[in-house]
Amino acid sequence: MGKEGLIYLPLVFSLFTFILILNLLSLLPFAFAVTSHLIWTLYFSLSLCLGIFLVGLINFKIKFLKLFVPEVPLLLYPMMIILELMSYIIRSFSLAIRLSANIIAGHTLVHILADSILYLCNIKNLIVILPFFLLLAILVLELGIAFLQAYIFVILFCMYLNDSLHLMDH
Repeated sequence: MGKEGLIYLPLVFSLFTFILILNLLSLLPFAFAVTSHLIWTLYFSLSLCLGIFLVGLINFKIKFLKLFVPEVPLLLYPMMIILELMSYIIRSFSLAIRLSANIIAGHTLVHILADSILYLCNIKNLIVILPFFLLLAILVLELGIAFLQAYIFVILFCMYLNDSLHLMDH
């Protein structure tokens, strides 16, 4: 984001840390997985994208709205403006759905494997060893996913913020 983006470094770092802590806390037994709930991630991403839009308006005033008017023939202007607005709004939805869906998928996999291990424990004790190591490997993978999802969320936020800091012709 260049020198203009340095002022947002505390926000970006706090955002990464906050999402990472929520993701890691959700891996604890009987913990509430906040980032797996779409309503929370949607509220969070909509707030951030609205803030990014306001940063663009503050920095470039009315010139920022040129972002939604591509260079096309005159007859296509109404349709293209609507498409550009929709694509800008969909950014926040994709940000929210991506985080929520990946966390839900990992938690579901861990839950299914844990239930399978409990079922196998009732049958024979020797069969439990292999699924237990598989569950342990999935939990290590979930730790990696917790970091990766926080990283992806922050990187996409930085890319969207960069558009508001450096108005380019699209």
